[in-house]
Amino acid sequence: MLINNKKIILSSNSPRRQQLLRDLGLEFEVKTMDTDESYPENLDSEEVATYLAEKKAGTFLPSLKKDEVLITADTVVIANNTILNKPLNENEAFKMLELINGKSHLVTTGVCIADMDKKFTFCDKTEVSFSKLSQEEITYYISQFKPFDKAGAYGIQEWIGLVGIDCIKGSYYNVMGLPVNKVYQTLKANYNLVL
Repeated sequence: MLINNKKIILSSNSPRRQQLLRDLGLEFEVKTMDTDESYPENLDSEEVATYLAEKKAGTFLPSLKKDEVLITADTVVIANNTILNKPLNENEAFKMLELINGKSHLVTTGVCIADMDKKFTFCDKTEVSFSKLSQEEITYYISQFKPFDKAGAYGIQEWIGLVGIDCIKGSYYNVMGLPVNKVYQTLKANYNLVL
């Protein structure tokens, strides 16, 4: 699937986002730039993902070519109004998983789709409910799957998602890192998608 006269650029190192776009049937190129991922302290936690997606786009837009469409995204896990970033080590991963263990939390993904003339920004939210897992189960997951590249220290598509997630309200793919339905609908509405 292509956009008429436009090349899609995905600015993300996330293998999950890349796979989801491939599964959507889109042809794209991956180009990334380092972006400072800080945000204002007074920003509402549910707005952080959108803010960061726009910030990533802002870093990239000056080098965007006329025939390119840029997609940037950021996923944030929120528990008790606290943002859970990517864990730095096993200890931090364990603390994060204990925080969401047996409870519900929110996953928000902000997306920015832009070219040189226009920009579309949106956010998708999914509520995820975890069963109560034992300390042994959490330790097993961390040692086997090393979730250090994942916000909130887990991947819904991995073992912990299979055994630990009771239910979700919202998009499963949003929790993986990209609300592909909204991405597709935005591209379809604003660019000439060719199947």
